[in-house]
Formats: sequence, C-alpha cells, structure tokens
Amino acid sequence: MISSQLRNVELFCEVVTRQSFSRAAAAIGVSQPSVSQAIQQLEQDLGVELLDRSTRPVGLTPAGENYYEGCRRILEDYQAIVDQVQSNGHRLSGRIRIASIYSIGLLQLQTYVNQYRLRFPEVVVQLEFLHPDEVYARIRADETDIGLVSYPKDGGDLESIPWVVQDMGLIVSATSPLAKRDRLQPADVEGLPFVAFTSELPIRREVDRWLKSQKVGVKVTHQFDNCENIKRAVEIDAGISIIPLQTAEREFELGVLKHVSVEGLSIKRPIGIVHRRHKRLSLPTREFVNVLAGANLSQHSESSSRVSA
Repeated sequence: MISSQLRNVELFCEVVTRQSFSRAAAAIGVSQPSVSQAIQQLEQDLGVELLDRSTRPVGLTPAGENYYEGCRRILEDYQAIVDQVQSNGHRLSGRIRIASIYSIGLLQLQTYVNQYRLRFPEVVVQLEFLHPDEVYARIRADETDIGLVSYPKDGGDLESIPWVVQDMGLIVSATSPLAKRDRLQPADVEGLPFVAFTSELPIRREVDRWLKSQKVGVKVTHQFDNCENIKRAVEIDAGISIIPLQTAEREFELGVLKHVSVEGLSIKRPIGIVHRRHKRLSLPTREFVNVLAGANLSQHSESSSRVSA
C-alpha cells in the first residue's frame, strides 16, 4: 500500500514540476491515463483537490501547494535512503535527467552515456538537447537533474562543476580557397562571409570581442544557436566560422571541413555541469558526473561547496 502511494506521490510531483499530465507521463514512461488515475486516487484518499485543472498550464490548489512541498521533501529523503543503501552494495537503479546544449554534440555526449549504461544498466538515462535558456529553466523548475552548458552560471540558486575547456578555431569548407592555407593572419578574413552564433549567446560575444580586438570586420550571412547548423552552412561554403574545434572532429575526419590556424586566435570555451545549489544530487546522478569528469565527485564536494548538501 505504501509503495503504491509513494509511486502516486512521485507522479503528482512530476505533474507539478512539468505543469502537464502528458509531459509527466512521458518523463516517467507511463501512459497519461495512468498519471490521471494516480492523481485522482491521491485526491480521493485525501478528500481534497490538489490540482486546479481549469488553468493552462495546470496549477496547484492551496491544499495542493502544501501537499507538494511536503511530498517533495519526502521524495528527496527517500532518495537519500536509497542512495545510502545502494552505496553499500553493487546495484544502482533509478533515473537521471540530463539537459545539454546542442553544441556539445550528440556523438560526444553519447560516448559518456554508453559508458555509464555499461556500468549501471538499471539506471534510466534521459537526455535532452536544448537552447541554453531552456536548460537553465529546466534546472530551476527541477525538471532536470544536471545541465551541460557553456560559460556556466555559478551563483544564486545555481552551482557549476567545471568539466572541460574547449579550444576554438576557424573552420572553412574543404572546397574553400582558404583550405589550402596552413596559417592565416587576422586581416585575411576581413570582409569574408561569416556564419555566426546568434547574438544572445556568450560564445558569440567572445568571437565578436576577438574580431574587434583584431580590428577585423566580417560579413555575417547566417546566424544559428548551435554548432550543427553552423557546420552544415560552412560545409556548403556559405561562409567561414569560428567554433569549438572538438565539435567538428568528425567533419575533419570525413574531409568536409578544415581547421585553418589564425595568428593570435586563442579563444577558449568552458563547459560546466550545472545543478540547483541546494538540491541533493542522487547517487545515480553523482556517478554520471564521475563519468563525465573522470574524478571522484565526493572529493570535489568536500573541497568546494558541497554538491550533496
């Protein structure tokens, strides 16, 4: 009986955080009618309405607000107990939710996911690729456990664990005349068509700052919020671009893009693992961070602000 009630509580909290029965069902991996039935059972047992179904998105009643806050703490405490028990054994189960910016790349991140699944096959890994603003929104709404973002925010309700620092460089199509050059001067790109990141992204501001420092002007022909579209545009010779070189390794191997060194170009892009500052990361999530970082997360936690607090 208690087990089924705890499951219903989990479904209720998922509906609240996602503000949708259908999104909650998809996240948990059950049917929408099952979620509706679970909430109705809770309301019947309590004798009160928890959700205001007349609003879009679905909201909480006053009783629902009180119930949600209590249930959220119960689920966190329950997860802590599960983590403690599993840490003393060899079995790890549960679910982790990861939101990543597009430009980290599916191929790169999938390697880490595959390594993790080999070690912990009973843990369900949910991976989404989103715009940076959406990643932060999901973290703050507790709709994802960790987010992978560039130029990570660290302060207020967010905390960042450093992950990698990527070198950025100039890429051109294999058919571009520049592809025959081994090294360029900044002045060599003056006035050339340029495929840029969209203006709201920190990476765009870094590139613009470097171009300005070199007193170089380019002709922005296309703007995208992710590396994949930028690479495709450069491939068809729609312009040159400056992107994290690690994201184009496959295209370099295939010979469709080329990296050309530019004198004085030394832009770095930091990638961080972001989470809610005062939310305890579950053991499955901490183990995934270990896989990403190649280090013991508990040591990081003790030497800096504690992730598990």
